[in-house]
Amino acid sequence: MGKPMVLFLCTGNSARSQMAEGFLRKHAGDVFDVHSAGLNPQGVHPLTIQVMEEIGIDISGHQSKSLTQYLGKASPKWVIFVCERAEDSCPHLWPFSLQSESWKIEDPVDTTGDELEQLMKFRTVRDQIETRILDWINKKRIISENEHQFEIKE
Repeated sequence: MGKPMVLFLCTGNSARSQMAEGFLRKHAGDVFDVHSAGLNPQGVHPLTIQVMEEIGIDISGHQSKSLTQYLGKASPKWVIFVCERAEDSCPHLWPFSLQSESWKIEDPVDTTGDELEQLMKFRTVRDQIETRILDWINKKRIISENEHQFEIKE
């Protein structure tokens, strides 16, 4: 049996969903098949790549993917909306997904201000997403202290 699929969705697939994909791959990529997509892919934002690289996660090879790449071709076990716009635009899109969640996280791409202010916003959002990912992973697993095994809770 293959790994259960997790799909992170947002509008542009340029920042939040890319960060979430990178973090889940880092922390539990051996357990989950991790993907991200957007309703209107905009390309991965350069500051997304930069702030992830700052903490040792290389997503420079990531590309923005369209949601249409997955429709009718994939059956994610979890669909996680990281933005309200994407969730509002496709409330019934994943009837075959076992579970969906809504993580309303502010879009750092919308930040106005100088370069430093924008960079700080991307870092703040990055750290929020990592916290959410770690909490989500911990809710999904049971660890056997003797065997150090990861088992997904249903």
